[in-house]
Amino acid sequence: QVQLVESGGGLVQAGGSLRLSCAASGRTFSSYTMAWFRQAPGKEREFVAAIWWSGANTYYADSVKGRFTISRDNAKNTVYLQMNSLKPEDTAVYYCAARPNYKGSSFYIRPIDYDYWGQGTQVTVSS
Repeated sequence: QVQLVESGGGLVQAGGSLRLSCAASGRTFSSYTMAWFRQAPGKEREFVAAIWWSGANTYYADSVKGRFTISRDNAKNTVYLQMNSLKPEDTAVYYCAARPNYKGSSFYIRPIDYDYWGQGTQVTVSS
């Protein structure tokens, strides 16, 4: 089992940047594909980005491609989401999620495909 704790959310103006962090504890961090999801009020939770256990491969939702960057530091048991050129429509609670590597090496974009979740961190982008 792995425990996830997100941080770094806040209020930012449109066009600004934020960096989210997700610290993992418990079992071996490198045993997991990590992902970020987000959920806006009244909407379903949606996929944002994912990264393989090694960091060699990443995958992004079209809505954030070119603006957001996911990365990880396995030595620090932490995954990051660098968010640039933020838009009001990026406003949401952002969640970190983990999926064990043994369940497959492809990228998965459904919330149900991930076993572990953090509590979320609020990101608000003002216009």
